Amino acid sequence: MKTVCAAALLALLAPLAQAKQRICIYDPLGTSGEGYSAARDYVIAMQRHGVDLEIKAFIDERVAVEDFRTGQCDAVSATALRTRQFISLPTALDSVGASSIVKQGKLDLTASYEVVRRFIQTLSSPKAAELMNAGNYEVGGIIPLGAAYAFVNDRSISTLEAAAGKRVAAMDYDKSQAALIQRVGARPVAADVTNFGTMFNNGNVDVIIAPSIVYRPLELHKGIGSKGGVSSFPLAMLTYQMVFKKDKFPAGFGQKSRDYWLANYDRVMEIVARSDKEVPAKLWMEPTPADAERYVVLMREGRIDMAEKGLYDKRGLKLIKKIRCSVYAEAAECAQATENW
Repeated sequence: MKTVCAAALLALLAPLAQAKQRICIYDPLGTSGEGYSAARDYVIAMQRHGVDLEIKAFIDERVAVEDFRTGQCDAVSATALRTRQFISLPTALDSVGASSIVKQGKLDLTASYEVVRRFIQTLSSPKAAELMNAGNYEVGGIIPLGAAYAFVNDRSISTLEAAAGKRVAAMDYDKSQAALIQRVGARPVAADVTNFGTMFNNGNVDVIIAPSIVYRPLELHKGIGSKGGVSSFPLAMLTYQMVFKKDKFPAGFGQKSRDYWLANYDRVMEIVARSDKEVPAKLWMEPTPADAERYVVLMREGRIDMAEKGLYDKRGLKLIKKIRCSVYAEAAECAQATENW
């Protein structure tokens, strides 16, 4: 009888003895990167909430996301371009020009990042929890990765029009990138995060769009050479987004996770700021005031086109416009009925 009771007790306790929840972390530098380091701190913080996570680092983002999709991981941290397939609304932040604030012909990067902060803050609120859920998936945090700049191998590619006919790396899993590149008459060349830097450095493409955080590790100075440069006008603001399967975690875990990443926003932005400074000042190319104002309109038209094609989330874009206008109410778009689905 005692043996039967012991067996029954072990059966009841078995779920408690299961392996740790596994979180797949994409970091191009693997276990030596900033993303992996941040994930280790996150794991320690989540232990205080009764969740014991095991980290698995990937240098190939496609594999990380596929392992999550197929159940090899219970959570994943990857770029929004990849996580869009699970929950699309939060990934609207990464849409072309969605956060850009231009004042009197000059990009205001501080105000642009304020749009990013307010968007993340809004969606991290308990009141917005419904927007961070879709079926069994939930977003456990949005982590800023920084502005995406155009790295060019020739400074003559100084405007969007000058990119006509040029080869531009386009992530092969994101249809919107190729479509936007074609809108300006450039030639999209299929690439992914494992090879786009090498393609640029080897001269296989003339332009890549990337955050400054990859400038040093991917040795992009090689592709820039003596003739190239970096446009200071961001084409988008990129994020990592942490997505997990709700049935693998205790109730309420998502909010605790979002609270953690929101509390660490400033810490992450310090890394972004340091990365911008790692790009030599002589490489930055600033658009003319007329071009800056024109880019805002062109990117808005591109966003609307991508949304109508189902490639961008309309609700997310509508929210971001409200936030942009809360940051800079004088913008011409704030008096227009655009992105107001």
